[in-house]
Amino acid sequence: MKNPIAERIADFLKHYPPFSSLNYVELVAIAEHIKVVYLEKNQILFKIGDPTHDSFYVVASGAIGLSVISDAEETLIDKCDEGDILGLRPFFAKNNYLMTAKSREDSIVYAIPIETFRPYVAGNTHVLSFLLESFASNTRNPYDKDNRGKLISENAIFNEQSATDIQYFQPIKYTKNPITASTHDVVRHIAQTMSSRQIGSVIIQENQMPIGIVTDFELTSKIATGQFPIDTTVDKIMTTPVVTVPENISIAEAQMMMLKHNVGYLCVTRDGTEKGVISGIISEHDVVAAQANNPGVLLKQAKRANRSKELKIVRDKLTDLIQNSIDKNIPIAHITSVSSEINNAITRRSIELGIEKIGTPPVRFAWFSIGSQGRREQLLMTDINNSLIFEDVPSEHYDEVKNYFLRLSERVLETFEKIGFERSLQGLNSNNELWCKSLTDWIKQYNTWINTPGEKGIHLSTIFFDYDFVYGDPFIEKALTDDIYAKANNNQLFYAFLGTDAIKKPAPLGFFRQFLLEQDEEHKDTFDIKSRAITPLVDAARVFAISKDIRGITNTYQRYKKLADLEPQNADLYLECAEAFHTLHWFRTEEGLKTDSGGQYINLEELTKVDKVKIKNCFQPINDIQDLIKNRFQLTYFT
Repeated sequence: MKNPIAERIADFLKHYPPFSSLNYVELVAIAEHIKVVYLEKNQILFKIGDPTHDSFYVVASGAIGLSVISDAEETLIDKCDEGDILGLRPFFAKNNYLMTAKSREDSIVYAIPIETFRPYVAGNTHVLSFLLESFASNTRNPYDKDNRGKLISENAIFNEQSATDIQYFQPIKYTKNPITASTHDVVRHIAQTMSSRQIGSVIIQENQMPIGIVTDFELTSKIATGQFPIDTTVDKIMTTPVVTVPENISIAEAQMMMLKHNVGYLCVTRDGTEKGVISGIISEHDVVAAQANNPGVLLKQAKRANRSKELKIVRDKLTDLIQNSIDKNIPIAHITSVSSEINNAITRRSIELGIEKIGTPPVRFAWFSIGSQGRREQLLMTDINNSLIFEDVPSEHYDEVKNYFLRLSERVLETFEKIGFERSLQGLNSNNELWCKSLTDWIKQYNTWINTPGEKGIHLSTIFFDYDFVYGDPFIEKALTDDIYAKANNNQLFYAFLGTDAIKKPAPLGFFRQFLLEQDEEHKDTFDIKSRAITPLVDAARVFAISKDIRGITNTYQRYKKLADLEPQNADLYLECAEAFHTLHWFRTEEGLKTDSGGQYINLEELTKVDKVKIKNCFQPINDIQDLIKNRFQLTYFT
């Protein structure tokens, strides 16, 4: 007998993913179990902290707002319209809702029971992939180009797939060498072991291979109910077979396997099969805990930190995140995008903690990261550079105001050191009175660099043109930027010196196309990937970006991408430079993580032939971009 209501719901669902991946008969079968929920304007469907429902929801008409609490205020972060999915949390996690869903107008939503829909998820890879991506990225529709890959964290939204990739495809941490038992062991003893060890499962093994598993579920459903006596042998109540997975499995893969097999535990074996030796166990808690360490959570932890020790924990977790991302071959553009946000959050909180210690600033000010952090490229724990600008004050108060900001800067730098950062080896920090001064004095300083560039001055100042406003009053940043670009406009002498500085280091290949290696004793026969390869690309991007009045973009990769848009005739070269920079940045980061260093010096003997070729292929774009600099800025007279 036909069910017209179910057919009408099926006709609606078939137009929207993931339901569009199911056939009509399947949709009708699902629709027969769907409940229609009517919501008046401002009615809450679920709120933060509520236990998860047994259904997820699809908006049939109207609009549902999703909000979080940020600084005790409710912040709207997304709006779900017709066909959008919300409330997927019970599919993947047992903890409570992290957002509030409230109707923004009279609305109708379809409540789809999890248990009804689960078999279709397990049996259809397209549906499974959609739900995994939606949950991982906190988006209502990961296939929507306008919302794809947004990671929601308080009131910050990253419009990149990066955060999701980094969090979701890194290896999951799990319990190694788990507790095991044999089939003839008594349930009572196993239950006592689980209680004393505070664990939720025991793997039943034979010859070190998994043949079953006992969890809290078996104890409550088969022992506590009286179905079996507690002194029975474990083979009577164990669940078999065990779902096994290989070592080094990612969070995404683990979650997918749990969802597919409807289990809360996975047994890790050396080869990933039931015939492999047991090496670990993954619990549902492990999956949830792994997701709790995503970039959004790290941002929140940084924002709420009360001590430098807590900020150090965040930065250590970020290092783990970077390492796992490198291991998983996540594009380095994604890694730097997320890392820069977390580094900036750590910096902002360090400044706030400094202010709490020494008192309210006497005037408005702005804190800038400069150098690699100013370009949003800092992944390793190298030295950091920064500057501070305070608003103009009467001359009689100048020294007093400046002394406050020097003390604040010193306090912030002490926090940085406790976190693990090093102070600038060249003294390029805001506790140096040269780099902590008023807006007018800073404008004079930039005017000197721009209008009377000398050899020493231009080399020193280049780093100060890569600045990122991190904390304070944005009017200061705007005033400085406007003045810099006004003075630099059509200033041929300035670009001549800036360009000359950018081509000082040619591509690092010898006459026979061999790598130019270091000769000093400390780094003998290593390749200086920073100075010889990365810096020339950074310097070239800077001179072109300033000359093209590209504001608000200091990242080298993004500068080249923007230049490619502005100059189609040179787009291929700019894009080659962008990719070369990323390749070199990758190798430097990998070296730095491996050796716990700045990654500047690479032992080529440790690289494969393929990796050497990858690095060498980056040198031709350096030659070509330097030739373009010479022609563009007519450097024949200066070289």
